[in-house]
Amino acid sequence: MGQVGVPSNFTQSVLQQGAVEEKGENARLSAFVGAMAIADLVKTTLGPKGMDKILQSVSQGEQVTVTNDGATILKSIYVDNPAAKVLVDISKVQDDEVGDGTTSVVVMAGELLREAEQLMQQKIHPMVIIAGFREAADIARACLEAISFDNGADKDALRNDLLNIAKTTLSSKILTGDKDHFAELAVDAVLRLKGSTDLQAIQILKKPGGTIRDSFLDEGFILDKRIGVGQPKRVENAKILVANTSMDSDKVKIYGARVKADSLAKVAEIELAEKDKMKQKCEAIIGHGADIFINRQLIYNYPEELFADAGVMAIEHADFDGIERLALVTGGEIVSTFEDPGNVKLGHCDLVEEMMIGDDTLIHFSGCSMGEACTVVLRGASKHVLDEAERSLHDALCVLSQTAADTRVIYGGGWAEVAASAEIDRAAALVGSKKSLCMSAYARALRRIPEIIADNAGLDFAEIVSQMRAANAADPSSTMGVDVVSGSAGDMRQRGIYESFKVKSTALAS
Repeated sequence: MGQVGVPSNFTQSVLQQGAVEEKGENARLSAFVGAMAIADLVKTTLGPKGMDKILQSVSQGEQVTVTNDGATILKSIYVDNPAAKVLVDISKVQDDEVGDGTTSVVVMAGELLREAEQLMQQKIHPMVIIAGFREAADIARACLEAISFDNGADKDALRNDLLNIAKTTLSSKILTGDKDHFAELAVDAVLRLKGSTDLQAIQILKKPGGTIRDSFLDEGFILDKRIGVGQPKRVENAKILVANTSMDSDKVKIYGARVKADSLAKVAEIELAEKDKMKQKCEAIIGHGADIFINRQLIYNYPEELFADAGVMAIEHADFDGIERLALVTGGEIVSTFEDPGNVKLGHCDLVEEMMIGDDTLIHFSGCSMGEACTVVLRGASKHVLDEAERSLHDALCVLSQTAADTRVIYGGGWAEVAASAEIDRAAALVGSKKSLCMSAYARALRRIPEIIADNAGLDFAEIVSQMRAANAADPSSTMGVDVVSGSAGDMRQRGIYESFKVKSTALAS
């Protein structure tokens, strides 16, 4: 039997009309160009002297964001290149895993692709490049583990390490001018977690006004609401009922509903029945024995009056994130039905009272069941400053919580990258195949990190990185890195420039 021929336009006939197919060299080039464009977009934000980006939303309202956080920038832009989307996903994973290093991981991936493109031009097969890169990554990871140090057994030394890591993390953020103050806030907040990486117990509250320096850490939970009129302003040994329930569920409010009554007396009877239903619900809530009732939805005047008569503090329209966190830190649960008081878990705290921040009145919960609970109150001149300060502090809290769990630390300023690249170069010299070229390319990509940090600070990056390599070759225990303050290569140990081992290792694994 003769073989059935495949028509020349077979692919076009299968794909949807208007689809574009790229093959071979064109497809590879498209992937390289897209990914390197994303890396070049964020690399100017890397390091202590990295520049901020101004992002303007094209949707209604045209919201403006000023940030140098890699994950925030990449989440805000639309990309249709598949390779570029992979880099955006890498930054999201890094942000979810450890909270920092989002720019570094994208820049590193972009530099690896730049090196891979040059290797492809030398007719080296992609599988050989991948094998070389994987072997180099294993060497770099082993090097990081060898050069890291651990002060987990010494509480004072660990606190000092955490302070230095916080200062290093914040030095590339908007809070760099007050990094000592915020490093203390972040470390105190994280140490309250006792090794946990769950940051839900730490609330960040933004209040415009004052200066960044006026920000403070409060032990307890602060709810951005006011206590109702005629209700107790201070409650000790409080029992708290947190709810998400509609207080007017029995009112006739169906759209287009009609009620025909032949007299005003009948209308009054309907209103009375609605009022009676509301009263029954309020009595059921009061019957739980709670001193404070906090509802996600509106409470309305009549129920509020009933709660005031019963001596119950009622707080309405609390935001959902607020009541979720409040239920967590007070040990309660969010409830919607009140027929069975035995199955409702109330929250507890020692004291609930009003407090003032600037001109605003808020509610302060102290002595919560979850002792780790605390609130960082951020002050600042504008919404943009507060938003960026919150992102910066969140990154620091994420890194510190990961370091408190895995207490290994390495020196920063590009020192780890130069040390790892030197190990890879030594290993590559012993490999007698094309794979050694790929390993050397990986080492060059690693060295691009300190080069970009120095370049963004306006320094002679070639001179500084050469000094770092020479210092490492002369003495592998040297801690020479990029010192953007003095404008030269400096000792990272003396400068106190520390980074979390977990952040670096996660970036390499990505």
